[in-house]
Amino acid sequence: MKSPRMTSPWRLIIDDGPADGAWNMALDRAIQLSCDEQETPPTLRLYRWKRPTVTLGRFQKLTTVDRDFCASHGIDIVRRFTGGRGVLHDDELTYCIVCGTQNGIPRDVAASYRVLCGGLAAAYRHLGVEAALTATDRGDRRSAACYLHATSADLSIGAQKLSGSAQVWAGTTVLQHGSFTVSRNVETESGVFMLDKNGAALLASRTATLSDLIKPAPTVEQIADAVVCGISESLAVGFIAGEPTAMENTLARELLPQVTLDV
Repeated sequence: MKSPRMTSPWRLIIDDGPADGAWNMALDRAIQLSCDEQETPPTLRLYRWKRPTVTLGRFQKLTTVDRDFCASHGIDIVRRFTGGRGVLHDDELTYCIVCGTQNGIPRDVAASYRVLCGGLAAAYRHLGVEAALTATDRGDRRSAACYLHATSADLSIGAQKLSGSAQVWAGTTVLQHGSFTVSRNVETESGVFMLDKNGAALLASRTATLSDLIKPAPTVEQIADAVVCGISESLAVGFIAGEPTAMENTLARELLPQVTLDV
């Protein structure tokens, strides 16, 4: 597979602290729209979550999660601009990659996933985990829970899913984001997605987290370093530390109504 061509340095944004879920989703999209207008460079953003938060895929129904359970457990629910199934974000580091065809990324969903997930697999290798793209789709297509279904856009170790990713394109620019999960509370995640005992057992057996595979589990800082190194090596890019621009912050505030759900 042909690698993306070398480009000018990308911007690296590592958030200082956890942020609100709606803000995280709105800012990812604002960065993408700004990049597509060539106002800002390709960007890797790494961030965390202020509270446990469910992100629903762009076309996913709110009825696929238990809103009462989420409310009673202090779990927020927001919508992503990307597609796919619901994800419970909690003990993790989330990545967002924004780049485009001008950076050598193919304008094809499957091909662009292969290129960008190559960088994520390299990040896992830096952590000592031999992750690879899932060879074939498997799991429960009917479930609203992302981690009960693995596709060729996901990373796995053997038969266990490690990481899911989701994409959306704007013009010639792609936004891909996903999670490096440190630990998973199967009971809580099962409650969110209304899984029965069999579903909960499958969630436990068919997924793996960094704390399952690495003892002791890596810190957020160690994961961030691995992601930066993996993306840099795989995509042949350098990074310059930066932050969202005033325009991106303004646009993110304008986008908040599109990701905030009336629950």
